[in-house]
Amino acid sequence: MKVIVAQKCGFCPGVRNAISMAEKILAKERQVYSLGPIIHNKDMVERLAKAGLKTVDSVEEIQSGTVLIRSHGAAPEQIAKIKKGGLHIVDATCVLVKRLQQIAKQLDRAGYKVVIVGDENHPEVQAVVGCARDVVVAADESDLHKLPKNGKLGVVCQTTESPQHFSKMLGAIARQGFNELKVINTLCKEAIKRLESAVQLCRRVDIMFVLGGLESANIRKLAELCKKYNSQTFHLQNWNELDKMVLSGKNVAGVTAGASTPDWIIAEFVKNLEAFNNSSG
Repeated sequence: MKVIVAQKCGFCPGVRNAISMAEKILAKERQVYSLGPIIHNKDMVERLAKAGLKTVDSVEEIQSGTVLIRSHGAAPEQIAKIKKGGLHIVDATCVLVKRLQQIAKQLDRAGYKVVIVGDENHPEVQAVVGCARDVVVAADESDLHKLPKNGKLGVVCQTTESPQHFSKMLGAIARQGFNELKVINTLCKEAIKRLESAVQLCRRVDIMFVLGGLESANIRKLAELCKKYNSQTFHLQNWNELDKMVLSGKNVAGVTAGASTPDWIIAEFVKNLEAFNNSSG
């Protein structure tokens, strides 16, 4: 089978940096903890767990050792708890997430009501919420009733949202009652390139595969977007999850992957897909 891989896919610089930092610290220390899964990819989390990285849900679970702050970042309150506990911190927060956190703090100090367009359950958003007082998180237009009337609004966005969704939400926010509206673009260009690359590719192929953690909201959104342009789109974690029946009658397959999908997952999938016709006789 002919396989075309999206020009932009797989680890983004922020994720690659977090994994690299984890591997370096694990080579030197025995007690290393990640506050939440380091990335939203089960295969990578399991590989690092075998190397000694322990994933915990709260700071209270850690008695001693080193705490790795994942690429999604952590709220200032969590950082303070880690320092108070005398634990060593290795900060792998993505630089764009750090920028978003700083902007939220600045807007808050300047008297703006901070509004973040994004998913309130995403760890990146939860960390940003901890950087300002009483933040409004708006996933879609149904959340806009939370906005104060006649206030000063400072609007930012989860870094991995799509420009289309952000612009749609800005239009809806602008129709609300406010005295002042300040918007700062906090979108990740790498994420945008992945979205654009995936859409271009899925229009050209018979079947499209989006590789990445099933628990990752960002990869689910990527798969949903591809499905709009190609109904034969499948979101899989790895090759083992593929039902070979879907390949029947297909000649050209497209492959993309989220920013948290390891290169080896992509390479294995592509290799097996390319060999599929031969192996099936």
